[in-house]
Amino acid sequence: MRPAARRYFPSAKKKTLFAGMAVLAACAVVPQCPAEVELARLFSDHMVLQRDLPIHLWGMADPGEQIHAQLQDASADAVADDLGRWSVYLPSRQAGGPFEVVVRGRNEVRLQDVMIGDIWVASGQSNMEFGMKTVANAEAELRKAGEYDIRIVNVGHAYSEFPLANLKAGASWAKADANNLLNFSAVAYLFARRIEDSQHVPVGIIESSWGGTPAEAWTSMRALTATPELAPVFAAWARILDGRTEEELRFTQSQKNAAAGQKPVPAPRDLNAWHPAYLFNAMIAPLTPLPIKGVLWYQGEANTAEWNYAYYAPLFRAMIEDWRAQWKQGDFPFLFVQIANVKASSPTNKWAEIREAQMQTLTLKNTGMAVTADIGEAANVHPRNKQDVADRLSRAARKVAYGEEIEPSGPIYRNSIIAGDQVRIWFEHGEGLLLKDANASSFELAGADKVFHAATASIENGTLILRSSDVPHPVQARYAWLDNPRCSLYNGAGLPASPFRTR
Repeated sequence: MRPAARRYFPSAKKKTLFAGMAVLAACAVVPQCPAEVELARLFSDHMVLQRDLPIHLWGMADPGEQIHAQLQDASADAVADDLGRWSVYLPSRQAGGPFEVVVRGRNEVRLQDVMIGDIWVASGQSNMEFGMKTVANAEAELRKAGEYDIRIVNVGHAYSEFPLANLKAGASWAKADANNLLNFSAVAYLFARRIEDSQHVPVGIIESSWGGTPAEAWTSMRALTATPELAPVFAAWARILDGRTEEELRFTQSQKNAAAGQKPVPAPRDLNAWHPAYLFNAMIAPLTPLPIKGVLWYQGEANTAEWNYAYYAPLFRAMIEDWRAQWKQGDFPFLFVQIANVKASSPTNKWAEIREAQMQTLTLKNTGMAVTADIGEAANVHPRNKQDVADRLSRAARKVAYGEEIEPSGPIYRNSIIAGDQVRIWFEHGEGLLLKDANASSFELAGADKVFHAATASIENGTLILRSSDVPHPVQARYAWLDNPRCSLYNGAGLPASPFRTR
């Protein structure tokens, strides 16, 4: 992989070792030594810049330093502010490349092999982190990498108490070849492949993910504190911190007892990756000055915990609105994966409630959801079939982001009426509504006693009809309302219905 050209010395090879030592000695005495002009750490060779939007370049230099940026025949100038920050915009361009980007101050930085195309930010927890080397049919999928011009970068794990202006570590973009893809997000890469197939433009993926993390860690503190419904986030966090005192004391005591042959207890977990806003501060905030096409989000499993699943609906909505406000690009496409089926450890149906919260977020403009409750693995929270996930995300993108006339989703519950002993249900995206198993136990009805019983299902005039001999006077219906449901309801495009319940 070619190293980033962010710190280039044009005359370094001509300097002797002693001359370099003299410069370092002078800087030690005089702290006002000239600083190199630098691009933000997100920039490197092989990167993608967003097409059809002004091209934003930014970085650091000496206060007052004159900066000149150029891309082919377009150029712009800036002066670093009193903190050394500089920022320029070049005119928007159509997809193409490769190009060279040049930034000059007292020194010169050149970015080689830069493409203009579409940038998608891929974020979330372990199912987004899930690498290509572990995906189903990995060898065959990796052999196809050379057929595409996809560029990838992983910003790495980091956290911060406050929003950072720059990534903590340098980010090196690379061409998505078989070797570079081994540990890169399978869902994001397979999505990019489908987008390049349909849109015929270079695609760049910025992966910013961390396994096992809750959505509150990815949301800014400003957004969390501005949403009254999210007060429980801080109440739950306070309970966690209160329990930390006892954990630390127990661990310390066990270390002392280890000398007497007693087995020590595990060290307390590092909570920084779970801390509200910490991941947003270090892994999202530094990306927000870069124009993008949209976001891919695959998360929710960590929020099935007893202490944080109940407020996922307002939290997820606040996070989406927060990111859009931070990027200052309006309602850019935000596409997400609804969590898959899994055999959970308790029959509380918390996974079903998270799925419902995710479905409710579709009321936000320019959002899309990939339903996966039919393609998970009951015994594995990390299913290896990421191809179907990527395909369903790409269908949503082709509709929401690219305006294609394509069915982007399976059936989504819209409304229902009760007529005698039956419940009739209507759906968005329900054209060609069909049942693979009319007697599947995933259809249920409940009466006034709120006790659910298995129901039979039929399709009539594009609507779903549910009946149960055990519930002569139904009040409520639900479908696939289990952590590990059997899915049998699809539309004519072969896409599964989202699990739902009527109210």
